[in-house]
Amino acid sequence: MKRAILLLPLLLTGNAPGATTVSVDLTGLRNKTGLVFVCMTAKPAAFPNGCETDPNRRVASIKAADAGPLILRDVPPGRYAIALLHDENGNKKMDKTLFLPKEGFGFSRDAPVRMAPPKFEAAAFDVTAGKPVRMSMKVRYL
Repeated sequence: MKRAILLLPLLLTGNAPGATTVSVDLTGLRNKTGLVFVCMTAKPAAFPNGCETDPNRRVASIKAADAGPLILRDVPPGRYAIALLHDENGNKKMDKTLFLPKEGFGFSRDAPVRMAPPKFEAAAFDVTAGKPVRMSMKVRYL
């Protein structure tokens, strides 16, 4: 019985063995309106559009006015990529003009954007068991 009581806090927190934290600091926000969302996935097919289709994704959001780090918790070891959206009008989607984004966006490792969003490998980074990751992501606007 005593052993079960000791295991209960571990089960309630949902921590996987070796899970850690990924912290994302933002740079380049053009204003303090709306929200900033990040979605992290380990599935190349879900990056960057379609992250919501990954049942194991990690997401975080923050008010742009707060502009503190976005924290992704309980991240198991693996290879991940992050897509970011500065949703200035709060409609939870990327607004576009003709096919070009009207709102801010970004990718882990500041993966370059050419004629299309970057591929998973351009933005991918590794998470090691128990070792917190801290990165900076630049918000870009067209």
